[in-house]
Parts: sequence; C-alpha cells; structure tokens
Amino acid sequence: MKEIDINSGLSSAEAAAAKKNSGGVKTKSVGKIISSNIFTFFNLINVIIAVALAMVGSRRNMLFMGVVAGNAAIGIFEEIRAKIKLDKLKILTSPKANVIRDGKEIEIDLTDVAENDIMVLRSGNSVCADCVVLDGTVEVNESLLTGESEPTAKRTGDELYSGSFITSGYCKAQAVRVGDDSFSGKITASAKGPIKRPSAMMNDINKILKIISLCIFPFGAILFTKAYFFSETPLSESVEQTAAALIGMIPEGLLLLTSTALAVSSIRLARKKTLCRNLYCAERLSRVDILCIDKTGTLTEGKPKLENIILIDENFDAEAALFSFVNAFEAPNSTLRAIAGSLSGESAEKPLEVIEFSSERKWSAAVFEKFGTLILGAEEFVLKSDKLCKKYSQSGLRVLVLAYTRERIIGGKLPNDISAKAVITLSDTIRPSASSALEFFRKQGVQLKIISGDSPETVADIARKCGFEGNCADMSEIKADKIAEIAEDCAIFGRATPDQKVNIIKALKASGHTVAMIGDGVNDVPALIEADCSAALQSGSDAARCVCELVLMNSDFSSLADCVNEGRRCINNIERSSALFLVKTIFSFILSALLLFLPYNYPFKPIQLTLISALMIGAPSFLLTLEPNFGIIRGSFAKNALKRAAPFGIAAAVGVIAAEIICRIYEISDDFSSTICVLFTAAICFWSLIRVCIPFHKKHMIMCITILTAFISAALFFPDIFFLSFRI
Repeated sequence: MKEIDINSGLSSAEAAAAKKNSGGVKTKSVGKIISSNIFTFFNLINVIIAVALAMVGSRRNMLFMGVVAGNAAIGIFEEIRAKIKLDKLKILTSPKANVIRDGKEIEIDLTDVAENDIMVLRSGNSVCADCVVLDGTVEVNESLLTGESEPTAKRTGDELYSGSFITSGYCKAQAVRVGDDSFSGKITASAKGPIKRPSAMMNDINKILKIISLCIFPFGAILFTKAYFFSETPLSESVEQTAAALIGMIPEGLLLLTSTALAVSSIRLARKKTLCRNLYCAERLSRVDILCIDKTGTLTEGKPKLENIILIDENFDAEAALFSFVNAFEAPNSTLRAIAGSLSGESAEKPLEVIEFSSERKWSAAVFEKFGTLILGAEEFVLKSDKLCKKYSQSGLRVLVLAYTRERIIGGKLPNDISAKAVITLSDTIRPSASSALEFFRKQGVQLKIISGDSPETVADIARKCGFEGNCADMSEIKADKIAEIAEDCAIFGRATPDQKVNIIKALKASGHTVAMIGDGVNDVPALIEADCSAALQSGSDAARCVCELVLMNSDFSSLADCVNEGRRCINNIERSSALFLVKTIFSFILSALLLFLPYNYPFKPIQLTLISALMIGAPSFLLTLEPNFGIIRGSFAKNALKRAAPFGIAAAVGVIAAEIICRIYEISDDFSSTICVLFTAAICFWSLIRVCIPFHKKHMIMCITILTAFISAALFFPDIFFLSFRI
C-alpha cells in the first residue's frame, strides 16, 4: 500500500493514471441484447424448418420467417429503448463516492475511484473498494458478503471490503483494491450470474416452453415418418405438413410479448421518475399482499425540526452541553443536524471520545472534560424507562433524552449510574401524499405494516394523522421468539431494531405472504434485502438504493402506487394475450396427437397458419398488452392462461378432425377440405380473441373489425398465395 497524505489525497494526474487499471462496472451491452433476441431455441427451430422448406422448393411457405424477423426486431428495439432510458436514470441514482483529491473533498462516481484514493466514509455510504482505515472509527454491515447482519467495528488499520456499508461513524480510508480486483469484484467474476429474485410469471412461461421444447421434436419426427413412409405422401408435402404442425406448436411471439411488455413498463415507470433495476420487479410488487413501510423519510419528509428542550435538571446547562454534543461528530445524522441548526454558542468543547449513533443501540455518546459523558438517545434504551418522554411521544413528536454519567462507556454498554438532564422534542412534516397512498393500498387489498425505530406512541400518532390505525407493538419489549406471534396481528411496530425488522418480514413470509418493503435508511437495508420486493427513496442512503429493485427518483412514497398499477397492467395483459398464443399451441399438439392414430394427413400449409397467427394472435396480443388493466392479480399465471386457452384449443382440434371426416365421407377435395379447416380454425381463434377482450369497448370493436376485414380480404383476394380453394 502506497503511503498517501491523508489530507491531500491523490492529485488529479495520479488519479487518472491509477484509474486506467481499476476496472469498471459491466452492464448488458447492445450486442448482448441483439444476440439474446436472435439466438433463441425457438428461432433455431424456425430456421431449421425454413431450411427444410427451402430444400424441397416450398419457398412461399417460408413467410413465417418474416414474422420471426419482425418479432426479433421489435424485441431488440424495445429492449434497447428501455436500456437507454434506464441507463440515464441509473446514472442519477447510482451512489457517489467522496474522496480527497488535490487537498479537497470531492464527489465522484463509484467507478471513478482509483487505487490509493483517500475515501471519506460516513453512515449510509456503500464501500465501493477494498480499503484500509487511516483515521476514525466506523461500524460496518458485511451481510451482503458474509450473511452476518451484526455490525462490525472498524478502527485505524482495519480493512473494509467492497460490498459492505457503513452503519455508523466516520472515517478516512485508503483504497487498496478497486474494480474487479476488489473482494466483491472477485465474487462477481467467479459467480455464474447475479442473484435475482424469481419471477412467478417467467417461471410459469419457462415451464410451458420447456414442455413444448421436449415434445416438439418427437412429434415432428413421428408426423414426418407417418406422412412420408406410411402414407407415402411426396417428400415436399410431407415436409410442408410437418413444418405446419411444428409452426403451430411454437408460441413464437410469447417470449417477445413478455419481454416487450416488461420493457415498455420499465420505460413508463422511468417517465414517472421510477427506476426499475430489472424487468421483473414491477411484477413482484404487483403481487404483494403486505407492504412494510418505514416512517421517517417515507410517511414523513425526513427533515426533523427541533421543537423544544425541556430541562430536567435546572442546575445543568443543557443547551451549552447539547451545543458541544451535536458539534462533536464528524458526520452528524439528520437529528443532530436539526438540533445543531437551532442552537447557537460561542465555541463547542472538543470531545475526548465519541460513540456514533447506531440503530441497534438507539443512542450516541460523547465524553467531554467539562460536561463529562453525555448520552443522547431513546429513553427506553438510555434510562430503561419511558416516564419522561411518553406524554410528548403521544402527540406525534420524536423525543430524545439527554443524559449524563460520571463513568466512561466501555464496550458499548451503558453504566447504571445515569441521570436525565433534558428532554428534546423534534417534529417531522408528514408528506402530503402519504394519506392517499395508504388509502390506495388498502383499497387494493394490501395489508400495511408501519415499522420504525421511533417510539410506538410517535409512530401511532403519525399513522393516525395519515388516516391509518391498527394494533401497535413496542418492539423493545418483544423477544425474538415472540415476533412470529405478533407479526400478523400488529400493524404498527415501534422501537424496532434492524434485526427485528428482518424477523418481522421473515415471519410474514413464513405465513405465506408476499412482502414488499420501502425504506430509505441504512437501518432498513437488512429488511429491504429480505423482502420479496424492495423500494428505496432517491433521497435515502446509498446502501438502501444499492440493494433495492425500485428507486423512487422523486422520493415520494405515493409513486409506489404507479409501480403497482403498472405491474398489474403488465401481468394481466400478458396473461390474457398469452392465452391467444396458447390456443394455437394446444390446438396443434392435440391435432397432431389425434392424427397419429387417424388415416389423415395434417390439413394445413405453413403459410396458412402464419396468416392466422399474424392476424388473429400476433397483432391483437401486442395491442392488448398496452391497455390499462389494473385488476388485482389472482391465482397462478400458467393456470389462468391455460384455463382461458384450453377450451378454444380443444374446440379447434376437434372441429378440424370433424371437418376432415365429413369431407372424406362426401368425397370433398383436399384443397377445399384444407380451406374449411383454415376458416374454422380462424373462426375459433377470432372467438377466443373476442372473449379475451371482455369487457368489450370501442377500441376492441375497431381492432376486431379491422382484423376480420384483413383476414377476409386475404382469403378472397389472395387465395392462391395462401393455398385456399373455394371449389368443392
């Protein structure tokens, strides 16, 4: 480790030279987006089918490749559009690093941190490079690296690892490993991929596609063998029939529909100043039935204001002591800043020792030669009682006690000889949109849980002012093994520590709930990680934004309602549109299975199914995906989609077989028989489209009339192109 002046840091030239070897953050490139849309399993099957058709001279039936190419182009366009929009937001939301350069503290992007940079770290900051503490003391949460949530104290000479975050304290540290060379960088490089929360919808879609993938080749081989070897159908016709069957089985637009709808949702939310870190987070949020909310900064604006200092000991100069206390900390939190802004004094006494605030302890302390050891924090944790502060807490004020002891604090444990000197009351402004946001979630059937480190009385009063009431629990009196018992019944939790927040969410998840968490502080991070879906405010800590899937750029909790609506619109529309694709897939599989045991050949040409797919399925599915549809999501995606599709798929397959039998009985030509099958299948698909459109409105009517007109026009004016014959 190179010796660097802690007050001067690197020069700009030294930083630029060091940065060349530092590595950077890798994101999904445009090239990867293009390749992921082109090189897919079903595209490979389509190419194989197209090659087979070309080899037998049936080039007209290769029209489906135009649809495949169009699908890929749309998917690429929408993903790149979403990437550009989201990348712009990510720049705005990405945490910054404070470093000493040329003797000044400046703010830079995390990726611009160079080896040997002197980093300035405060409570809430993410550690973006492996570094060694040169000055100061901090407590660090390394749960993202080790899984252990207990904060670890780091002092001069100790090493901090990238991927951890500062929970309390202040220090200057020298970066020794950055980028891919850092601890978290090596973990990322060796991992198979980033850890992602599962998407229920994509899991269901992938299961459906997996079943299709396993069945499609055996069906194709058996159908071709039957047609060519047993029915002695000419090679070109055998290939065409097999190709038509396989094309019918492939839901070629389903994945495109899903990725496009999710990309469009991300863009819509980006326009509303909400960043989706992945395409599926809005979906997960739309499925939650419990939303856990932090009070400070979420329901309130997170800008405390000093209201009053109530003296307990008239002989103690509380204001002078408090003035020295709040100025003793290198990195004061919002509470200390609020108190400091309302006090004045000639000079503050320098502390002999400071103990930074911790969400676990709920107090901070400083030792002075004149004032002795001063402690500022929650009365329940400092004095082990709530007699002094309770009446103020009940009026919605945040209340702290300033206490004194002659003894020194050893090992973070307070001595028994402590006396109260003053009570400090602070207020915070409730966000104007908080009441309407809570009301929205209640109407949507989402249970609300307000979890805060403040006193239960303060939290309950703020909740009442927002129009929300419920059973209240004082978590300072609740043991860990009792949390599961109260998690379901209580709606308001006060004096909750970070670990208790996590345990509340674990208990709710264990009861079968899908839980979301919104917060902004470093004390919320463990709970945000544990939740099924997490959201952070842009105004919150770096650590909170880093671990969340959604970042509300306007720092307004009410924006979460837009996320829920967008997720529901997306999933509901994908669900009903996917039913259109699955009608064709179910129909083709059932028809192919029946024809294995019947003396008939597959009655369709590939181009005929392309016509039906493009008009009756592809075009309307994308139009439907963009519609407003904010109904509560119920049940399994796969079950709901298959339930919609199965009756129509079965009806189409049975109807086609019946048409074939009747045509054989009355010796109707194969061309006319094929035309009847095409028209009947199109009618069934059109019927399924009408049912999917319910509730029917003007736009649906225009769409259906346009599609029907286009199909009839194609059949009447271009019958030869689509192998249609109206001669018996």
